This record gives sequence, C-alpha cells and structure tokens, in this order.
Amino acid sequence: GAWTTLLSRHVVTADGGKSSRVRYAGLAGERAALDAYCASLSAVGAAAFEGFSRAQRMALLINAYNAFTVELILTKYPDLKSIRDLGSLLSNPWKPKWIPLLGGKVSLDDIEHAMLRKRGVYDDPRVHFAVNCASVGCPMLREEAYVGERLEAQYDEQARRFMADRTRNRWNA
Repeated sequence: GAWTTLLSRHVVTADGGKSSRVRYAGLAGERAALDAYCASLSAVGAAAFEGFSRAQRMALLINAYNAFTVELILTKYPDLKSIRDLGSLLSNPWKPKWIPLLGGKVSLDDIEHAMLRKRGVYDDPRVHFAVNCASVGCPMLREEAYVGERLEAQYDEQARRFMADRTRNRWNA
C-alpha cells in the first residue's frame, strides 16, 4: 500500500501508458514515507521470505530494487543529471552493497542478477521490464507496486508497454 501510494502520486505515465516519468521533487517531499517503506522491506527476514510464494518473493525483490533505486537517486537530488553520476571512474552505482535486505547488505546488482534472475529459481526474462534502474534507457517505472497475486498480469503489461515504446524500440515490418 505505501509504495503504491507513493508511485501513484509521483509516477506520471505518458504516451498512452507506454512510458513514465518520475517526479523526484515530489518524492523528495515524502522522503519519510519512502524511508519507512524501505525500512519495512529491510525488516523482512530470510525465514519469512522463504515462507512467501514464488510470486510474492519476486514482487518483494522487484519493489525493493525500484524503491531503493529511488532512494539512491534522492541522496543527490536535485544535483544529479544521471544515476551514473553516483558512481566513479572504477565503479558504477549498482555495485555497492548498501541495501539492508533479508538479513544482510546487498547491492542493486545483487537484487537484480543474483536474486531476481537466479537461474533455476526465478529465471523469468520479463523481470527486465519490471526493474527500473533510473536511466532513460530502462523500462518505465510502474505507477503501482508489484504484488504476488497479480504479478503475471503486471509482467505481461510491462512487457507490452516497453515493446510498444517507440522511443526505445523500433522495427520495420
């Protein structure tokens, strides 16, 4: 509920729902709510997580990736032109392990690659359309949280949205 509330207020869809833009200024004004949501994600322990259904685990990880990415952007907002500015010459912003999740510290890369795309466990290519790395080339940030009960439909819709976005995808028939 909390993440959906924030997203519905600060993610603006465009082009018939095929793309979105994030109002970071508005999110910065609700930083306490974002911090509380991130803390609620961090409070989920590994044992509780293992008790979730596969879809619930996926939804939690996707929401964590997206919320902590927004949190990362807000650490330097409004003095930030690109998420890549948060990295350095030798590292990118997706590598540092700063996110408290499932009893440890993980990076955004860990969530996306080691957890969400873990072969034989989740291994669903549609996850690419669900995670938003805060870069112009990434799929849009969804205007609602992912939920286990609707994850399949949300995945399918995000895939259609991304593929229909002519700013990122073009083809000749």
